[in-house]
Amino acid sequence: MNNKEKSPSELLKEKLFHTKREAFATLDDAEIKAADLYAEEYRNFLNTAKTEREAVNAAISLAHAKGFVPYDRKKALKAGDKVYLNNRGKALLLAVIGTRPITDGVSIAAAHIDSPRLDLKPNPLYEDHNLAYFDTHYYGGIKKYQWTAIPLSLHGVVALKDGNSIEIKIGEDADDPVFCVTDLLPHLAAEQMKRKAVDVIKGEDLNILIGSRAFKDDKGSELVKLNIMKILSERYGITESDFLSAELEAVPAFNARDVGLDRSMIGGYGHDDRVCAYPALTAILATEKPAYTAVTILADKEEIGSDGNTGMQSAYLRYFIADIAAAFGEEARHVLSTSVCLSADVNVAYDPIYSEVFEARNCAFLNGGVVLTKYTGSRGKSDTSDASAELMAKIRKMMDDKDILWQIGELGKVDAGGGGTVAKYIADLNVDTVDLGVPVLSMHAPFEVVSKLDLHMAHKAFSALLERK
Repeated sequence: MNNKEKSPSELLKEKLFHTKREAFATLDDAEIKAADLYAEEYRNFLNTAKTEREAVNAAISLAHAKGFVPYDRKKALKAGDKVYLNNRGKALLLAVIGTRPITDGVSIAAAHIDSPRLDLKPNPLYEDHNLAYFDTHYYGGIKKYQWTAIPLSLHGVVALKDGNSIEIKIGEDADDPVFCVTDLLPHLAAEQMKRKAVDVIKGEDLNILIGSRAFKDDKGSELVKLNIMKILSERYGITESDFLSAELEAVPAFNARDVGLDRSMIGGYGHDDRVCAYPALTAILATEKPAYTAVTILADKEEIGSDGNTGMQSAYLRYFIADIAAAFGEEARHVLSTSVCLSADVNVAYDPIYSEVFEARNCAFLNGGVVLTKYTGSRGKSDTSDASAELMAKIRKMMDDKDILWQIGELGKVDAGGGGTVAKYIADLNVDTVDLGVPVLSMHAPFEVVSKLDLHMAHKAFSALLERK
Protein backbone atom coordinates (compact mmCIF):
# COMPACT_ATOMS: atom_id res chain seq x y z
CA MET A 1 0.00 0.00 0.00
CA ASN A 2 1.46 3.38 -1.02
CA ASN A 3 0.84 6.66 0.80
CA LYS A 4 -1.95 7.68 -1.61
CA GLU A 5 -3.94 4.61 -0.59
CA LYS A 6 -3.52 5.20 3.16
CA SER A 7 -6.12 7.01 5.24
CA PRO A 8 -5.24 10.15 7.23
CA SER A 9 -5.22 8.15 10.47
CA GLU A 10 -2.92 5.52 8.99
CA LEU A 11 -0.48 8.18 7.83
CA LEU A 12 -0.56 9.91 11.21
CA LYS A 13 -0.03 6.63 13.08
CA GLU A 14 2.92 5.84 10.85
CA LYS A 15 4.45 9.19 11.74
CA LEU A 16 3.73 9.25 15.49
CA PHE A 17 3.47 5.64 16.74
CA HIS A 18 6.39 3.40 17.72
CA THR A 19 6.08 0.28 15.62
CA LYS A 20 8.31 -2.79 15.54
CA ARG A 21 10.26 -3.51 12.39
CA GLU A 22 9.67 -7.05 11.22
CA ALA A 23 12.97 -8.67 10.30
CA PHE A 24 11.92 -10.67 7.26
CA ALA A 25 9.91 -7.75 5.91
CA THR A 26 12.77 -5.26 6.09
CA LEU A 27 15.91 -7.30 5.39
CA ASP A 28 16.89 -8.31 1.88
CA ASP A 29 18.19 -11.76 0.92
CA ALA A 30 21.81 -10.59 1.00
CA GLU A 31 21.48 -9.47 4.63
CA ILE A 32 19.87 -12.75 5.65
CA LYS A 33 22.60 -14.71 3.87
CA ALA A 34 25.26 -12.64 5.66
CA ALA A 35 23.57 -13.44 8.97
CA ASP A 36 23.59 -17.16 8.19
CA LEU A 37 27.29 -17.11 7.26
CA TYR A 38 28.17 -15.18 10.40
CA ALA A 39 26.19 -17.70 12.45
CA GLU A 40 28.34 -20.52 11.11
CA GLU A 41 31.48 -18.81 12.40
CA TYR A 42 29.84 -18.14 15.75
CA ARG A 43 28.69 -21.73 16.08
CA ASN A 44 32.26 -22.94 15.63
CA PHE A 45 33.40 -20.52 18.33
CA LEU A 46 30.65 -21.73 20.68
CA ASN A 47 31.73 -25.34 20.22
CA THR A 48 35.39 -24.64 20.96
CA ALA A 49 34.94 -22.10 23.77
CA LYS A 50 32.76 -23.74 26.41
CA THR A 51 34.63 -22.22 29.35
CA GLU A 52 36.05 -18.78 30.07
CA ARG A 53 39.61 -20.06 29.65
CA GLU A 54 38.81 -21.58 26.27
CA ALA A 55 37.03 -18.39 25.18
CA VAL A 56 40.12 -16.32 26.04
CA ASN A 57 42.39 -18.71 24.15
CA ALA A 58 40.14 -18.70 21.09
CA ALA A 59 39.85 -14.91 21.15
CA ILE A 60 43.62 -14.43 21.40
CA SER A 61 44.17 -16.78 18.47
CA LEU A 62 41.75 -14.74 16.34
CA ALA A 63 43.31 -11.49 17.57
CA HIS A 64 46.82 -12.58 16.59
CA ALA A 65 45.57 -13.27 13.07
CA LYS A 66 44.32 -9.66 12.91
CA GLY A 67 47.59 -8.11 14.05
CA PHE A 68 46.92 -7.66 17.78
CA VAL A 69 49.94 -7.95 20.09
CA PRO A 70 50.27 -8.24 23.88
CA TYR A 71 50.07 -4.85 25.57
CA ASP A 72 53.35 -3.46 26.91
CA ARG A 73 52.79 -0.33 28.96
CA LYS A 74 56.43 0.65 28.52
CA LYS A 75 55.96 1.11 24.77
CA ALA A 76 54.52 4.21 23.14
CA LEU A 77 51.09 4.01 21.52
CA LYS A 78 49.88 5.58 18.28
CA ALA A 79 46.68 5.59 16.25
CA GLY A 80 45.97 2.22 14.71
CA ASP A 81 47.92 0.18 17.27
CA LYS A 82 46.17 -3.07 18.24
CA VAL A 83 46.89 -4.48 21.69
CA TYR A 84 45.41 -6.95 24.15
CA LEU A 85 45.81 -7.74 27.83
CA ASN A 86 45.24 -11.31 29.05
CA ASN A 87 44.04 -11.25 32.68
CA ARG A 88 45.04 -14.60 34.22
CA GLY A 89 43.75 -16.60 31.28
CA LYS A 90 40.12 -15.94 32.22
CA ALA A 91 39.43 -12.38 31.08
CA LEU A 92 40.63 -10.35 28.12
CA LEU A 93 40.92 -6.70 27.11
CA LEU A 94 41.49 -5.69 23.48
CA ALA A 95 42.04 -2.14 22.21
CA VAL A 96 42.59 -0.33 18.94
CA ILE A 97 44.03 3.13 19.47
CA GLY A 98 41.99 5.91 17.87
CA THR A 99 42.91 9.10 16.03
CA ARG A 100 41.07 11.47 18.37
CA PRO A 101 42.59 12.70 21.65
CA ILE A 102 42.27 10.02 24.33
CA THR A 103 40.43 12.51 26.56
CA ASP A 104 37.56 12.48 24.06
CA GLY A 105 36.80 9.07 25.61
CA VAL A 106 36.86 5.48 24.45
CA SER A 107 34.20 3.23 22.97
CA ILE A 108 33.69 0.12 25.10
CA ALA A 109 31.91 -3.16 24.31
CA ALA A 110 31.83 -5.27 27.48
CA ALA A 111 30.65 -8.89 27.50
CA HIS A 112 31.18 -11.82 29.83
CA ILE A 113 32.45 -15.26 28.85
CA ASP A 114 31.48 -17.37 31.86
CA SER A 115 28.28 -19.44 31.79
CA PRO A 116 26.30 -21.53 34.30
CA ARG A 117 27.86 -24.94 34.84
CA LEU A 118 28.88 -27.55 37.43
CA ASP A 119 32.26 -26.95 39.10
CA LEU A 120 34.14 -29.79 40.76
CA LYS A 121 34.62 -29.31 44.49
CA PRO A 122 38.22 -29.10 45.80
CA ASN A 123 38.03 -32.69 47.06
CA PRO A 124 35.64 -34.14 44.45
CA LEU A 125 36.41 -37.84 43.94
CA TYR A 126 34.56 -40.44 45.99
CA GLU A 127 33.15 -43.96 45.75
CA ASP A 128 29.71 -45.09 46.88
CA HIS A 129 28.55 -48.72 46.53
CA ASN A 130 31.08 -49.49 43.81
CA LEU A 131 30.32 -46.37 41.73
CA ALA A 132 32.78 -43.51 41.39
CA TYR A 133 31.59 -39.89 41.37
CA PHE A 134 32.80 -36.32 41.16
CA ASP A 135 31.12 -34.08 43.75
CA THR A 136 30.17 -30.68 42.32
CA HIS A 137 29.14 -27.18 43.32
CA TYR A 138 26.90 -25.56 40.74
CA TYR A 139 28.00 -22.20 39.33
CA GLY A 140 25.48 -19.45 38.53
CA GLY A 141 21.71 -19.50 38.42
CA ILE A 142 20.47 -22.85 37.13
CA LYS A 143 17.41 -25.04 37.28
CA LYS A 144 19.17 -28.00 38.83
CA TYR A 145 16.83 -30.60 37.36
CA GLN A 146 17.89 -29.56 33.83
CA TRP A 147 21.42 -30.85 34.50
CA THR A 148 20.47 -34.49 35.10
CA ALA A 149 20.49 -37.25 32.49
CA ILE A 150 22.40 -35.26 29.85
CA PRO A 151 25.92 -35.99 28.58
CA LEU A 152 28.57 -33.85 30.25
CA SER A 153 32.17 -33.12 29.35
CA LEU A 154 34.96 -32.08 31.70
CA HIS A 155 37.10 -28.99 30.95
CA GLY A 156 39.74 -27.13 32.89
CA VAL A 157 43.21 -27.07 34.35
CA VAL A 158 45.06 -28.78 37.18
CA ALA A 159 47.85 -26.60 38.59
CA LEU A 160 50.76 -28.60 40.03
CA LYS A 161 53.02 -27.60 42.88
CA ASP A 162 56.03 -27.54 40.52
CA GLY A 163 54.48 -24.63 38.62
CA ASN A 164 53.22 -26.61 35.65
CA SER A 165 49.57 -26.88 34.66
CA ILE A 166 47.77 -29.78 33.04
CA GLU A 167 44.92 -28.98 30.66
CA ILE A 168 42.00 -31.40 30.74
CA LYS A 169 39.26 -31.75 28.14
CA ILE A 170 37.30 -35.00 28.15
CA GLY A 171 34.00 -35.66 26.41
CA GLU A 172 34.12 -33.48 23.30
CA ASP A 173 35.74 -35.83 20.77
CA ALA A 174 33.61 -38.56 19.24
CA ASP A 175 35.79 -41.26 20.80
CA ASP A 176 35.83 -39.67 24.27
CA PRO A 177 33.76 -40.96 27.17
CA VAL A 178 31.17 -38.59 28.61
CA PHE A 179 29.76 -38.20 32.12
CA CYS A 180 26.33 -37.57 33.60
CA VAL A 181 24.27 -36.81 36.69
CA THR A 182 21.75 -39.60 37.11
CA ASP A 183 18.07 -39.08 37.88
CA LEU A 184 15.42 -41.21 39.56
CA LEU A 185 13.15 -43.33 37.39
CA PRO A 186 9.46 -42.25 37.29
CA HIS A 187 8.39 -45.57 38.82
CA LEU A 188 10.14 -44.69 42.10
CA ALA A 189 9.87 -40.90 41.98
CA ALA A 190 6.49 -40.37 43.64
CA GLU A 191 7.99 -38.56 46.64
CA GLN A 192 10.55 -36.71 44.53
CA MET A 193 7.81 -35.35 42.25
CA LYS A 194 5.98 -33.87 45.25
CA ARG A 195 8.88 -31.50 45.92
CA LYS A 196 8.89 -27.93 44.69
CA ALA A 197 10.73 -27.58 41.39
CA VAL A 198 13.65 -25.87 43.12
CA ASP A 199 14.17 -28.99 45.25
CA VAL A 200 13.37 -31.77 42.76
CA ILE A 201 17.12 -32.13 42.42
CA LYS A 202 19.14 -30.77 45.33
CA GLY A 203 22.55 -29.18 44.98
CA GLU A 204 24.27 -31.98 46.84
CA ASP A 205 22.67 -34.50 44.44
CA LEU A 206 24.48 -33.06 41.41
CA ASN A 207 27.16 -35.71 41.55
CA ILE A 208 28.73 -36.78 38.26
CA LEU A 209 29.02 -40.50 37.54
CA ILE A 210 32.56 -41.23 36.30
CA GLY A 211 33.25 -44.94 36.72
CA SER A 212 32.20 -48.41 37.90
CA ARG A 213 35.12 -50.82 37.41
CA ALA A 214 37.31 -51.81 40.34
CA PHE A 215 41.08 -52.01 40.38
CA LYS A 216 41.88 -55.60 39.38
CA ASP A 217 43.50 -58.42 41.31
CA ASP A 218 43.25 -56.88 44.73
CA LYS A 219 41.10 -56.69 47.82
CA GLY A 220 40.09 -53.74 49.96
CA SER A 221 37.87 -50.68 49.89
CA GLU A 222 37.50 -47.88 47.31
CA LEU A 223 38.89 -49.98 44.46
CA VAL A 224 36.70 -48.21 41.87
CA LYS A 225 38.02 -44.86 43.06
CA LEU A 226 41.54 -46.29 42.94
CA ASN A 227 41.03 -47.41 39.35
CA ILE A 228 39.83 -43.91 38.38
CA MET A 229 42.88 -42.31 40.01
CA LYS A 230 45.11 -44.83 38.23
CA ILE A 231 43.62 -43.75 34.87
CA LEU A 232 44.04 -40.06 35.70
CA SER A 233 47.59 -40.60 36.91
CA GLU A 234 48.60 -42.52 33.79
CA ARG A 235 46.95 -40.02 31.43
CA TYR A 236 47.70 -36.72 33.15
CA GLY A 237 50.30 -37.45 35.83
CA ILE A 238 48.15 -36.20 38.70
CA THR A 239 47.31 -37.47 42.17
CA GLU A 240 44.18 -36.89 44.22
CA SER A 241 45.74 -34.01 46.15
CA ASP A 242 46.20 -32.12 42.87
CA PHE A 243 42.44 -31.54 42.73
CA LEU A 244 43.00 -29.04 45.54
CA SER A 245 44.60 -26.68 43.00
CA ALA A 246 42.39 -27.40 40.01
CA GLU A 247 39.64 -25.58 38.14
CA LEU A 248 37.52 -28.24 36.48
CA GLU A 249 34.11 -27.54 35.00
CA ALA A 250 31.42 -29.92 33.78
CA VAL A 251 29.50 -28.57 30.78
CA PRO A 252 27.12 -30.12 28.24
CA ALA A 253 28.98 -32.45 25.90
CA PHE A 254 26.85 -31.74 22.82
CA ASN A 255 27.66 -29.19 20.12
CA ALA A 256 25.58 -26.22 19.02
CA ARG A 257 23.10 -27.04 16.25
CA ASP A 258 20.75 -25.26 13.88
CA VAL A 259 17.21 -25.19 15.23
CA GLY A 260 14.06 -25.26 13.11
CA LEU A 261 13.24 -26.58 9.65
CA ASP A 262 14.11 -23.11 8.36
CA ARG A 263 17.47 -23.19 10.21
CA SER A 264 16.73 -19.69 11.50
CA MET A 265 17.98 -20.34 15.05
CA ILE A 266 20.97 -21.80 16.89
CA GLY A 267 20.61 -24.01 19.93
CA GLY A 268 23.51 -24.73 22.22
CA TYR A 269 25.23 -24.27 25.56
CA GLY A 270 26.67 -20.91 26.60
CA HIS A 271 24.77 -18.38 24.48
CA ASP A 272 24.63 -16.36 27.72
CA ASP A 273 26.84 -14.53 27.13
CA ARG A 274 29.04 -15.76 24.29
CA VAL A 275 26.33 -14.77 21.82
CA CYS A 276 27.30 -11.18 22.74
CA ALA A 277 30.97 -11.81 23.48
CA TYR A 278 31.64 -13.13 19.99
CA PRO A 279 30.07 -10.14 18.16
CA ALA A 280 31.90 -7.76 20.51
CA LEU A 281 35.12 -9.60 19.66
CA THR A 282 34.59 -9.73 15.89
CA ALA A 283 33.62 -6.06 15.91
CA ILE A 284 36.96 -4.96 17.37
CA LEU A 285 38.90 -7.43 15.22
CA ALA A 286 37.45 -5.67 12.17
CA THR A 287 38.20 -2.17 13.52
CA GLU A 288 41.02 -0.27 11.81
CA LYS A 289 42.24 3.12 13.08
CA PRO A 290 38.94 4.30 14.62
CA ALA A 291 38.24 7.90 15.63
CA TYR A 292 37.70 7.01 19.29
CA THR A 293 39.94 4.38 20.87
CA ALA A 294 37.98 1.12 20.75
CA VAL A 295 37.97 -1.38 23.63
CA THR A 296 36.36 -4.80 23.95
CA ILE A 297 36.19 -6.49 27.35
CA LEU A 298 35.61 -10.23 27.74
CA ALA A 299 35.02 -10.63 31.48
CA ASP A 300 34.73 -13.54 33.88
CA LYS A 301 32.49 -14.19 36.92
CA GLU A 302 29.39 -12.26 35.79
CA GLU A 303 27.13 -15.20 36.57
CA ILE A 304 28.13 -15.08 40.25
CA GLY A 305 28.24 -11.32 40.79
CA SER A 306 31.35 -10.19 38.83
CA ASP A 307 33.52 -10.63 41.92
CA GLY A 308 37.19 -11.61 42.01
CA ASN A 309 40.16 -10.28 40.09
CA THR A 310 38.82 -11.46 36.71
CA GLY A 311 35.30 -10.10 37.25
CA MET A 312 34.12 -6.60 36.34
CA GLN A 313 34.18 -5.45 39.96
CA SER A 314 37.97 -5.81 39.76
CA ALA A 315 40.09 -2.76 38.91
CA TYR A 316 41.70 -4.27 35.79
CA LEU A 317 39.64 -2.18 33.34
CA ARG A 318 40.41 1.00 35.26
CA TYR A 319 44.11 0.11 35.36
CA PHE A 320 44.13 -0.66 31.63
CA ILE A 321 42.54 2.67 30.75
CA ALA A 322 44.90 4.42 33.18
CA ASP A 323 47.93 2.94 31.42
CA ILE A 324 46.62 3.91 27.98
CA ALA A 325 45.81 7.41 29.23
CA ALA A 326 49.28 7.73 30.76
CA ALA A 327 50.85 6.85 27.39
CA PHE A 328 49.35 10.11 26.14
CA GLY A 329 50.10 12.08 29.30
CA GLU A 330 46.50 12.03 30.54
CA GLU A 331 44.55 10.76 33.57
CA ALA A 332 42.19 7.78 33.47
CA ARG A 333 39.36 9.69 35.12
CA HIS A 334 39.32 12.23 32.30
CA VAL A 335 39.11 9.42 29.74
CA LEU A 336 36.46 7.36 31.49
CA SER A 337 34.22 10.36 32.16
CA THR A 338 33.78 10.98 28.42
CA SER A 339 33.52 7.32 27.38
CA VAL A 340 30.55 5.28 26.13
CA CYS A 341 29.94 1.60 26.86
CA LEU A 342 27.56 -0.97 25.48
CA SER A 343 27.21 -3.64 28.15
CA ALA A 344 26.97 -6.59 25.80
CA ASP A 345 24.68 -9.00 27.58
CA VAL A 346 21.64 -11.05 26.64
CA ASN A 347 18.02 -10.38 27.48
CA VAL A 348 15.08 -12.75 27.61
CA ALA A 349 13.09 -13.42 24.44
CA TYR A 350 9.30 -13.52 24.66
CA ASP A 351 8.11 -17.11 24.99
CA PRO A 352 4.39 -17.52 24.20
CA ILE A 353 4.27 -20.77 26.19
CA TYR A 354 5.08 -18.81 29.36
CA SER A 355 3.42 -15.52 28.43
CA GLU A 356 2.24 -14.86 32.00
CA VAL A 357 5.68 -13.59 33.08
CA PHE A 358 6.14 -11.19 30.15
CA GLU A 359 4.77 -7.73 29.45
CA ALA A 360 4.50 -7.85 25.68
CA ARG A 361 4.78 -4.11 25.00
CA ASN A 362 8.16 -3.95 26.74
CA CYS A 363 9.93 -7.20 25.99
CA ALA A 364 12.16 -8.49 23.23
CA PHE A 365 11.22 -10.97 20.53
CA LEU A 366 13.25 -13.44 18.52
CA ASN A 367 14.08 -11.98 15.08
CA GLY A 368 13.31 -8.50 16.38
CA GLY A 369 16.96 -7.51 16.27
CA VAL A 370 19.45 -6.60 18.96
CA VAL A 371 17.88 -5.58 22.31
CA LEU A 372 18.47 -2.17 23.88
CA THR A 373 17.82 -2.41 27.63
CA LYS A 374 17.72 0.88 29.53
CA TYR A 375 17.85 -0.81 32.93
CA THR A 376 18.00 -4.32 34.34
CA GLY A 377 17.82 -5.09 38.06
CA SER A 378 15.00 -6.58 40.08
CA ARG A 379 11.58 -5.23 40.97
CA GLY A 380 12.24 -1.60 42.02
CA LYS A 381 15.22 -1.28 39.63
CA SER A 382 17.60 -2.53 42.31
CA ASP A 383 21.18 -3.33 41.23
CA THR A 384 21.08 -1.46 37.94
CA SER A 385 22.66 1.66 36.47
CA ASP A 386 19.58 2.89 34.51
CA ALA A 387 20.97 4.60 31.41
CA SER A 388 20.19 8.28 30.86
CA ALA A 389 17.69 9.53 28.30
CA GLU A 390 20.50 11.33 26.47
CA LEU A 391 22.51 8.12 26.09
CA MET A 392 19.45 6.20 24.91
CA ALA A 393 18.85 8.84 22.24
CA LYS A 394 22.48 8.67 21.13
CA ILE A 395 22.40 4.86 20.78
CA ARG A 396 19.01 4.94 19.01
CA LYS A 397 20.40 7.38 16.44
CA MET A 398 23.58 5.36 16.00
CA MET A 399 21.66 2.19 15.18
CA ASP A 400 19.10 3.88 12.93
CA ASP A 401 21.88 5.64 11.01
CA LYS A 402 23.54 2.26 10.39
CA ASP A 403 20.21 0.57 9.51
CA ILE A 404 20.55 -1.91 12.38
CA LEU A 405 17.45 -3.85 13.36
CA TRP A 406 16.87 -3.22 17.07
CA GLN A 407 14.20 -3.36 19.75
CA ILE A 408 13.73 -2.48 23.39
CA GLY A 409 13.36 -5.10 26.11
CA GLU A 410 12.93 -5.67 29.83
CA LEU A 411 13.56 -8.85 31.79
CA GLY A 412 9.93 -9.87 32.25
CA LYS A 413 7.18 -8.29 34.34
CA VAL A 414 8.17 -5.89 37.11
CA ASP A 415 7.52 -8.27 40.02
CA ALA A 416 8.28 -11.51 38.17
CA GLY A 417 11.98 -11.54 39.02
CA GLY A 418 14.86 -9.80 37.31
CA GLY A 419 18.61 -9.92 36.94
CA GLY A 420 21.72 -7.85 36.44
CA THR A 421 24.67 -7.39 34.10
CA VAL A 422 28.14 -5.84 34.22
CA ALA A 423 26.68 -2.45 33.20
CA LYS A 424 26.50 -1.05 36.72
CA TYR A 425 30.18 -1.76 37.45
CA ILE A 426 31.31 0.12 34.35
CA ALA A 427 28.83 2.93 35.04
CA ASP A 428 30.43 3.19 38.51
CA LEU A 429 33.56 4.42 36.70
CA ASN A 430 31.53 7.42 35.46
CA VAL A 431 31.11 5.89 31.99
CA ASP A 432 27.84 6.34 30.06
CA THR A 433 26.64 2.75 29.93
CA VAL A 434 23.61 0.89 28.58
CA ASP A 435 22.84 -2.78 27.96
CA LEU A 436 22.58 -4.05 24.41
CA GLY A 437 22.52 -7.72 23.44
CA VAL A 438 20.74 -10.69 21.93
CA PRO A 439 17.37 -12.10 23.07
CA VAL A 440 17.54 -15.73 24.27
CA LEU A 441 14.99 -18.50 24.77
CA SER A 442 15.60 -20.99 27.63
CA MET A 443 18.25 -18.73 29.19
CA HIS A 444 20.61 -20.49 31.64
CA ALA A 445 19.49 -23.93 30.43
CA PRO A 446 22.07 -26.41 29.08
CA PHE A 447 20.54 -25.79 25.62
CA GLU A 448 19.63 -22.16 24.90
CA VAL A 449 18.18 -20.79 21.64
CA VAL A 450 18.95 -17.57 19.73
CA SER A 451 18.10 -16.12 16.32
CA LYS A 452 20.78 -15.89 13.64
CA LEU A 453 19.45 -12.50 12.55
CA ASP A 454 19.64 -11.08 16.09
CA LEU A 455 23.20 -12.39 16.42
CA HIS A 456 24.24 -10.65 13.20
CA MET A 457 22.62 -7.40 14.31
CA ALA A 458 24.66 -7.56 17.52
CA HIS A 459 27.86 -7.63 15.47
CA LYS A 460 26.66 -4.64 13.44
CA ALA A 461 25.69 -2.73 16.61
CA PHE A 462 29.04 -3.23 18.34
CA SER A 463 30.82 -2.35 15.10
CA ALA A 464 28.82 0.87 14.90
CA LEU A 465 29.89 1.79 18.44
CA LEU A 466 33.56 0.98 18.00
CA GLU A 467 33.76 2.75 14.64
CA ARG A 468 31.75 5.86 15.60
CA LYS A 469 33.03 9.23 14.38
